[in-house]
Amino acid sequence: MDNEMLAETANDLRRDIVRMIAEAGSGHPGGSLSCTDILTALYFGGVMDYDAQNPTYEERDRFILAKGHAAPALYAVLARAGYFPRAELMTLRKLGSRLQGHPDCNLVPGVEVSTGSLGQGLSISAGMAAGLALNGTDACVFTLLGDGECQEGQVWEAAMFAAHHKLDNLVAIIDRNELQIDGPTAEVCDPGDLRAKFEVFGWDARDIDGHDIPALVDALAAAKADRGGKPHAFIAHTIKGKGVSFMENQVGWHGKAPNAEQLEQALSDLAALDPKEA
Repeated sequence: MDNEMLAETANDLRRDIVRMIAEAGSGHPGGSLSCTDILTALYFGGVMDYDAQNPTYEERDRFILAKGHAAPALYAVLARAGYFPRAELMTLRKLGSRLQGHPDCNLVPGVEVSTGSLGQGLSISAGMAAGLALNGTDACVFTLLGDGECQEGQVWEAAMFAAHHKLDNLVAIIDRNELQIDGPTAEVCDPGDLRAKFEVFGWDARDIDGHDIPALVDALAAAKADRGGKPHAFIAHTIKGKGVSFMENQVGWHGKAPNAEQLEQALSDLAALDPKEA
């Protein structure tokens, strides 16, 4: 996709996210909207190798959603990529649906690992990356963490492990929207300079604009190709609730569904951002 098509895709994904959460009457819109551009770059910017018709082929790149509560963003992406019909998105969190509040790898094609318990995703990803390296498989593992999640000690155990084993086939992306369920991360338990922390642990780390899709595509593709003996970390600076005026930077929209009137406003906001209408 060219840059305009990537922007259009990200905007369409945001529409799917707010619609499915509104239909469900529950969910996590803020952190789903903040990471949409990152997932767009990975899946539609030519960064990841995957095949929706053959989801488990060995040479595929792996994606792990460590911040599992952002499942609506992942479901929207997987549906758009062809893993299952887009119409199924409207079954989110409903009885009998395979689209649960947190992703289940036993039910949903394209979901590599069931996640939701924060702190575990980087450990799982590091283990996967180590296994792929041992098997001689030239695939990459991408994982998306929340910045509040980086308050978990297990994250740093995994960071130490990954650097020690020189897992240069591992790319971690931290969704640095600076808000978590209880408030600003700086007030709840300040994670500080995350780039510096990952660098001290032996990672190749950099800051990036988490809403600049072309920059994300270039940086993530370069990290995937760089097998220089260090795992890669991107501190992606984002806006929680990105694209919806009344959700942006509002901690109250961490885990709350919009009502019918709010959904209409959200879709209007996103329509105004549509590159096709610019």
